[in-house]
Amino acid sequence: MLNQIEDFVRPTQKELFSTLYKIFGKRAISKKNGYILVPGDAPIMLVAHLDTVHKERVKHICKSPDGNILMSPQGIGGDDRCGVYALMTIHKICHQKPWLLFTCDEEIGCVGAGIFCEQYHKGKLPKELDTLKCLVEIDRRGEKDAVYYDCANIEFEEYITSKGFVTDIGSCSDISDIAPALGVAAVNLSSGYYNAHTQHEYINLKQLKATIKKVVEIVNESVEETFPKYEFIEEVWEPRGYFGRGYYGSYNWHEPEFDEKILQQVPAFIRDEYEELLDYYTPEELNEYIESYGPEIIKTLYDSEIGYFYGGPTEKEKEDGQD
Repeated sequence: MLNQIEDFVRPTQKELFSTLYKIFGKRAISKKNGYILVPGDAPIMLVAHLDTVHKERVKHICKSPDGNILMSPQGIGGDDRCGVYALMTIHKICHQKPWLLFTCDEEIGCVGAGIFCEQYHKGKLPKELDTLKCLVEIDRRGEKDAVYYDCANIEFEEYITSKGFVTDIGSCSDISDIAPALGVAAVNLSSGYYNAHTQHEYINLKQLKATIKKVVEIVNESVEETFPKYEFIEEVWEPRGYFGRGYYGSYNWHEPEFDEKILQQVPAFIRDEYEELLDYYTPEELNEYIESYGPEIIKTLYDSEIGYFYGGPTEKEKEDGQD
């Protein structure tokens, strides 16, 4: 059974998928190597992904004396095993159960989310999905972040802010695909992990549990008749640069002159990798990594975000069932 956070970080994606499928049994709707959808009673769906970027399974877990901080030499995988733990915990607590969506291979291009959206558009998923009032993903680093990506529903943002979260920006996640597909507003909330995609990653359990408590409140409120359906409203981007909630990157929302100014301040030996990573991180995030771990961390991030994406797992890793 899955009870403690340790039970969630140790399995491979394949093992965790199998365990969750057995737990939910006939209630679950699944697509192998894609997703597990668990229908609920409350008109809200919670989202988390099962994979991590780390190539080794977690063998050793190091804890702070009070048990609040967890790390692993293999990479603890809080991104996004914290989210999976949160979804299972919330599901146990709530009397009226939220819908749950566990996706596969988010880290290599939101693969499971894409399969889910394709199945939905083909009419192969429950029609009750159309009654959902909002989506909440738990897959964000830190303590109080709320990221909306291309969703610009101000009323929904104000509601989430009222729960103590602070609007931030991010690259992309599963809800970037799922929210527009379902036509429902969505947010990605902090789940207490830090230094994602590096061996220095760690989990702050108190912060994770604080998010869980707030999401339980949201789930309970979603069943009230006065709780509105928050529709997906697409963000409008300014053509000359970044002014919204998204990120500097793939779609050239940033200005070339801005890029050049930033890159001139980056050491030459990591400049190429830094520029490529602007498709995934803001300059502020990258500079925080450099300040904490030195410029070499940029090469590590590059390997996990881009090198690992294109290279994929080795044949041996596939045989071993590793993420």
